[in-house]
Amino acid sequence: MASISIPLAYKSHSLGRSPIYRPHFPAPQLHSPIQIKCSASKEDLSTEESSIQSKQLRNVACGLFAVWAVSSVSPVIAASQRLPPLSTEPNRCERAFVGNTIGQANGVYDKPLDLRFCDYTNEKTNLKGKSLAAALMSDAKFDGADMSEVIMSKAYAVGASFKGTDFSNAVLDRVIFDKANLQGASFKNTVLSGSTFNDAQLEGVDFEDTIIGYIDLQKICTNKTISEEGRVNLGCR
Repeated sequence: MASISIPLAYKSHSLGRSPIYRPHFPAPQLHSPIQIKCSASKEDLSTEESSIQSKQLRNVACGLFAVWAVSSVSPVIAASQRLPPLSTEPNRCERAFVGNTIGQANGVYDKPLDLRFCDYTNEKTNLKGKSLAAALMSDAKFDGADMSEVIMSKAYAVGASFKGTDFSNAVLDRVIFDKANLQGASFKNTVLSGSTFNDAQLEGVDFEDTIIGYIDLQKICTNKTISEEGRVNLGCR
């Protein structure tokens, strides 16, 4: 009896403080490593050739099983992400009007932007063109706001409200819009790369001339709340 054991272990990471912050969420530690065992009997192998073939098949099967095990564990880790405590900094909501002074496409910033639960309803001036890289926006309100030309790379906007928000000519790269309310928002001529809209409300959203990759398009087209006009503009099939 031959046996192959592959231990899979994950280690948690904590957020460090340094002059430049790179956003990431810690993955919880799994205290019990996953053991994958593949075995095969040699009792029925009558020739050297069949022994070699059996060994090769066994190795392939074990490899495939290991890949399956890792993929089945990863979603559990992703679902257990933890956000940092709400910032107690005075006037933290007003910091969005300045944005990140060094915000880039990779979500690098000089100081964290914690905009959770802030209210920017009908803000028409102070958000336009700002860099909000890696901003925490969950449960904030941006209804009717002018956010045209903003850069929101790696922003976290789960459960936020963007009803009627103008995102035209903006760069929304890897933004998490899951469970957000985007009814009537405009993404005209907007870059939507790697952003997710799981369980988001997209009724009446304007997707005219939206720039979006093929894989991202396939994902967003599964959202049943997109209007027929929006689906046509996106090119959903």
